[in-house]
Amino acid sequence: MSLFEELKRRNVFRVGVAYIVASWVLLQVADLVLDAIKAPDWVIQAMLLVVVLGFIAAMIIAWAYEMTPEGLKRESEVERNESITNETAARLDKITIALLVAVVGVILVERFVLKPPAVSSPQTVQVVESTEDSLTEVPAQAGAENSVAVLPFVALSSGEDDEYFADGLTEEILNSLAQLPELLVTARTSAFSFKGQDIPVTEIAATLGVQHIVEGSVRRSGERLRVTAQLVRAADGFHLWSENYDSTSEDTIQVQEDIAEKIAVAMDVVMNEEKRLAMREAGLRDVEAFIAMQKALKRYQEAHGDDDQIPALQDANNLFDQVLERVPGYPPALIDKSDLYVHLLNDDALGIPMNNVTGLENDEARDLMLSTVSAALDNARNFNEQNRIEIDLSFLSGDWRGINNRIERYIESSDCQKPVWSPQFALPFGDAQAYAERLDKIVECDPLTTSNWFDLSRAWLWAGDPERALATARQGMETAPGGWLPFALSWALMATGHFEEHSAAIESHFRYKTDRLVAHISRLAAMGEADGIPALMEQFKNTEYFNDYQFQIVSARIGDRETSNRIAASVDQHIQGAQALMLAVYWCSCGAPFDIELTPEFAEKFRATGYDWPPPSPIKWPLKDW
Repeated sequence: MSLFEELKRRNVFRVGVAYIVASWVLLQVADLVLDAIKAPDWVIQAMLLVVVLGFIAAMIIAWAYEMTPEGLKRESEVERNESITNETAARLDKITIALLVAVVGVILVERFVLKPPAVSSPQTVQVVESTEDSLTEVPAQAGAENSVAVLPFVALSSGEDDEYFADGLTEEILNSLAQLPELLVTARTSAFSFKGQDIPVTEIAATLGVQHIVEGSVRRSGERLRVTAQLVRAADGFHLWSENYDSTSEDTIQVQEDIAEKIAVAMDVVMNEEKRLAMREAGLRDVEAFIAMQKALKRYQEAHGDDDQIPALQDANNLFDQVLERVPGYPPALIDKSDLYVHLLNDDALGIPMNNVTGLENDEARDLMLSTVSAALDNARNFNEQNRIEIDLSFLSGDWRGINNRIERYIESSDCQKPVWSPQFALPFGDAQAYAERLDKIVECDPLTTSNWFDLSRAWLWAGDPERALATARQGMETAPGGWLPFALSWALMATGHFEEHSAAIESHFRYKTDRLVAHISRLAAMGEADGIPALMEQFKNTEYFNDYQFQIVSARIGDRETSNRIAASVDQHIQGAQALMLAVYWCSCGAPFDIELTPEFAEKFRATGYDWPPPSPIKWPLKDW
């Protein structure tokens, strides 16, 4: 009898199949449970190791032993005419069929029962027909009847914190309305961009793509508070609702909640206790806290336009701490607070010069970064917020297992928020087309935030549509210029072969000489013209802001594999090196900017993602031959 036939007779194959199916069911159920209780990833990894070792043991036992009416015996002790392997095979077949049924059950439960309820898309409004009890879904166009922007309330008094108080009251109302799936609410950044400007309501509505505007004013005198609010239909300036509130500062939260609910009712939202609870939980519900939050956000935004970011971010963190003292665990404050530690680590890993006035060492900064984001996750107020924070925490911690599934869940969501660190995986390795379509919704509800246009242009570039990437970058430069958007324009121009326009754009839009030189070198690399590169590289190395990060990227684009690999190997040894290298992959847009076998720490973390290496290159670099 051949070895194959003997393995078959002893039911080794059947035991193996039954074991694999049973293990899959066990691991799937364990993964769901462990994910729900936020167990550390090593638990499931340990279970997987036990299962693999158990498989080897099961195969040895199946070969060496046989089940008999008297129990398990060594195969050599069982006479062939007394063997019941045929009966055992029948039982194993039944067990395997039952396990396969369980597999189908687990898949169905995961997909249809445990899958988070889909949030109603802002593109759909539910209308109650007067002649029927049922709800009918009516597709809504951009700027449809369910769209609204909450403009900053005007502070009519001049107390020290009155302007921040008015901004905080406005944001509380905006955040409350944003919890209602029936409404498309313009994000804070876009709405607040009109602060202090005397622009007609119709023009603001047209710019933001909404049909309704909320505006108002706030006056404080001692403990006395007077708030005026109105909901205006932009098409004809008609006031759908307005009200004056004469109260005290102690009643601010009740005033804010009443305004938000009455606006919702005026826009035909059918309210219930679940929606009211979601609206209440969205805000800070503490007057002093939302004043401190407005101060913190102002300094935080200034920091991201500051040449010396670290001191400005530290100032913002001192204010975020004031918020967290009054409202512990408030996720937006915690997420923004973590940005200081991210900058400290990334800048150090990438060799970017910085002014570290914090005195923190890398280990301390990493601990603070992870503990802050973890605290935000522990206090997430809804599933979508939890999933976004999990993506960011996964990236920053270097524990990249399951990040692809989290990004897919984000793509399926429909709120007006985005995780900071999702494009680094979603675009080079995931479904860039689906991610671009998701970002379209972000731009729709927050059209005046520069980073949204940057991300959207990058997404279309990675999705293989450079013409659309270029159109997006150009539109963004007209709508919300600044930030990193000139980089997106530069990449799109190179990808589409507009090299003459690219050269002019470099001189027009790049602020720093270092960035201009990198862009000119990249242009020559994309054209395949190597002759002019050495002179520009020499100038680049002698600039004030020269750093290894840009040096590695430009080295990869011009085909200098040795230099790019040398820098990558060095970065890989940093405590935040894997994350820094992922940024290099994303920003280079050149496929693999280094050989992954030379970056073992990065390689180990990347294998856990389930993505394929190397990534594609959305821009052609003729000088790069790997």
